[in-house]
Amino acid sequence: MKIALTPDWFLGIDVLIEIFSFMILFLFFILCLKNYRLSKNKNSLYIGLGFFAIALAEIFTILTKLVLYYDTSFTQNIGHMVVTYNVVKSVDIFYYIGFFLHKLFTLMGLYIIYKIPTKKGITSDFFLVFYFLIISALFGNFFFYLFHITALLLLILIIGNYQDLYQKNKSGNTKTLLIAFAMLSLSQIIFILSHIAILYAIAQTIQLISYVILLILIVKILEYGKKKKQVRHNI
Repeated sequence: MKIALTPDWFLGIDVLIEIFSFMILFLFFILCLKNYRLSKNKNSLYIGLGFFAIALAEIFTILTKLVLYYDTSFTQNIGHMVVTYNVVKSVDIFYYIGFFLHKLFTLMGLYIIYKIPTKKGITSDFFLVFYFLIISALFGNFFFYLFHITALLLLILIIGNYQDLYQKNKSGNTKTLLIAFAMLSLSQIIFILSHIAILYAIAQTIQLISYVILLILIVKILEYGKKKKQVRHNI
């Protein structure tokens, strides 16, 4: 038996949203990697790795939902929940592992982004934190709100760090990142209440908006890079 808290009318749309989200996150990772190669700034590398982990999480959930929604052995709609019965046990295993990896890589990505400003690398508390991330991801398959609460707490810590950074540098890019993380936090709050069908769709939409803000940041950075190259060329 498989259960996904998705309104019937939202089936497929959420997969498209997650595909678009993956593309943005992966593009952000590539941009951070290029910046690291040019500047050797490890912060760029780590934030890129954080978003890359979240991008991988999107891939896992896309593959899992495609199996869930389009496996037509026997499907019965019950309210806003999709329940699919399949005698093939390997598909059940794929389902649970897929959503587990989605939750684990999302939390790992957020944790990496949170740890960047400390510049301490892997400390003694890393393994303890990693253990709790696994627990949150594992039990998040049965108590979905546990995963979203953990993600929300990490996002609050991230916002606190970047708020301090913004107070120091007053950078427009940092402000844009703050807005993106704030929207992502709002989506997690709504996801906690997503047993109400319409709220799941709203949460997915707000999460998409947060990634669109990241896309705007990517465009701004690329345009700045082009202008900088043009100035060098003119000189």
